[in-house]
Amino acid sequence: MIDSRTRQLVVQRAVGRCEYCRLKQEHETAQSFHIEHIIALQHRGESLLQNLALSCGKCNAFKGPNLTSRDPDTGIVEMLFHPRDQRWEDHFTMDGPRILGMTAIGRTTVWLLQMNAPRRVELRQILIQDGDWD
Repeated sequence: MIDSRTRQLVVQRAVGRCEYCRLKQEHETAQSFHIEHIIALQHRGESLLQNLALSCGKCNAFKGPNLTSRDPDTGIVEMLFHPRDQRWEDHFTMDGPRILGMTAIGRTTVWLLQMNAPRRVELRQILIQDGDWD
């Protein structure tokens, strides 16, 4: 269990955005964002700030305890994006409402977390049109 102070620090550090798909908590009205263990407890990850990320429910559910997956372009097993050790901009870019992986890590993360599932793209498109995506 993550204490309230640690949760607050993680939310502040992420500026209220999912550290994977960049959705803002205020746009997800159905549920609160999760404090996600980047390296899951079952893989000997710890509940330290360096191993915690703010994640929307969808990204957290699709990521699960995974540390790797197969790159959808090459089939090679690749590490997933690590929000504490890597910069989002080095691995991802936006193409309108779609998130594109620019590296093997980015492509693998986009694929596994299903960042471009139709409803997720539709939501980003609406937010972009409303001027509420930055």
